[in-house]
Amino acid sequence: MSFIDWIVLIGTLGFIVLYGIYRSRGKQNMEDYLIANQSLPWYHVCFSVMATQASAITFLSAPGQGFSDGMRFVQFYFGLPLAMVVLSITFIPIFHRLKVFTAYEFLEKRFDTRVRMFTVALFLLSRGLSTGLSIYAPSIILATILGWDIMWTNIFMGSIVLIYTVSGGTKAISHTHVQQMLIVTIAMFVAGYMVVHLLPANVGFVDALKIAGKAGRLNTIDFHFDPNSRYNIWSGLIGGFFLQLSYFGTDQSQVGRYLTGESIGQSRFGLMMNGLLKIPMQFLILLVGVLVFVYYQYNPAPLFFNKVETDKLKTSVYAEEYRQLEGKHLQLTKERQQTVNALAKAIDGDDEGELTVQKGKLQTNENTAKEIRTATVALIKKNNPAADTSDVNYVFLRFVLDRLPIGLIGLLIAVIFSASMGSIAAAYSSLASTSIVDIYKRLYRKDASEAHYLMASRVATIGWGIFCVAMAQYASKLGSMIEAVNILGSLFYGVILGIFLVAFYFKNLGGKATFWGAVLAEIGVVLCWWFDFMAFLWLNVVGCILVIFFAWLWQFFVEKTIAKN
Repeated sequence: MSFIDWIVLIGTLGFIVLYGIYRSRGKQNMEDYLIANQSLPWYHVCFSVMATQASAITFLSAPGQGFSDGMRFVQFYFGLPLAMVVLSITFIPIFHRLKVFTAYEFLEKRFDTRVRMFTVALFLLSRGLSTGLSIYAPSIILATILGWDIMWTNIFMGSIVLIYTVSGGTKAISHTHVQQMLIVTIAMFVAGYMVVHLLPANVGFVDALKIAGKAGRLNTIDFHFDPNSRYNIWSGLIGGFFLQLSYFGTDQSQVGRYLTGESIGQSRFGLMMNGLLKIPMQFLILLVGVLVFVYYQYNPAPLFFNKVETDKLKTSVYAEEYRQLEGKHLQLTKERQQTVNALAKAIDGDDEGELTVQKGKLQTNENTAKEIRTATVALIKKNNPAADTSDVNYVFLRFVLDRLPIGLIGLLIAVIFSASMGSIAAAYSSLASTSIVDIYKRLYRKDASEAHYLMASRVATIGWGIFCVAMAQYASKLGSMIEAVNILGSLFYGVILGIFLVAFYFKNLGGKATFWGAVLAEIGVVLCWWFDFMAFLWLNVVGCILVIFFAWLWQFFVEKTIAKN
């Protein structure tokens, strides 16, 4: 990056951190530190909820997802608006009325300590692991740009967020989230415009969409029902609904965002606006990736987008083999450019016969390119067994660094960093609040002073920061980050949601039945994932239903059998 890009990057991030600390200055107590004294308006709730979900993974991996797989991933969010309606009607009024710090306090009131602690354990495990992924995603940037060791990069990225999270708490996080989402929205529109601007002069936005469509990248909605398909309208509406309902309704990183609302109405309106805005935002981010795909149809694309690993290959014993693969790739690029130009003419002339011919050639070219990339990945693995070979996470980053003008590079890198900071900060806060309220205060120090709990919350925040940084060291082995983080959530969220649904709607089921129902359901979900019985979104449905089923079975059969004996 240029000196100007570094100025833009450091200036943007510095402003966000200092602004968050400035807005949260003054005397604090535990309520202010954890839920901002329930004093924030709806737009703070909305942007804070969005920023918590929109991590760096969203802006690194999602464009790469659009580049490699098209728009199908947007179906993942189709269940979100429905989930927001259910949450606004049920969860929000209950949480506000009980005046809880965390969602899990309610479970002890409804069941017992055992159910509360089991749910807390599931949340802490899932959120701690997924936060490691959120730290790793922006670390890719620094490692790629500066050639830093990924371990020290993870430590740097995870530590910098602690500055305003530890000092300012939830109020600092919320204020920084508003700034982050404004910067993110502007920057992604600019990125989309620049991709189209860099296309050949005779190719406009509509032309680019037509080419993307013929190449199979605008396959937005799939109505075919297939439980093994990761992305179709049914998995999005049903599986996505259960995942989003559990994530926003029972994950403290999100519950903590809308508990800051100054009233039930403000929290509701903030969540509903999130449901309306999230799908268009995700659509835009995926579309940027699709436009990058079109750009590389007219321009040479890197054989492998992770430049760190290809640079290592060029100086290794496999350099000659890699050079040969690059030669084949360059020849394919020339053939693809000719095919795309012919395809564009066929589209303009509405020549169906020629369209079919050129689409076939383009598909053949892409299949051959995949074979060459597979051979390249094999070489990278030989040269460095620990290498990150998931190309999806590097597509957008490489395009930004190679093709965008000075200044804009720094802004887009700042966007990815600020998004990461927002989600990591919210995760740190939720992990700390759950640890202190649900474990430390409940089990160890029930009657300590406010100052003691405030200090304990800050210590817990630092402790979870260290844990999440440690988890980030293993994230490179998980492939596409945006898929990995949602697969990880799907292993736990369905069971957690099932526990809450039993609490809300099945008044005849007790704590013991719910506890064992949840344990058995979690085992069932892990087995379904381990043996790959279905696409990961359906795990949320299965987990939720199994909790209810096993709890009912335990209550009316096991306990009665035990009582008789």
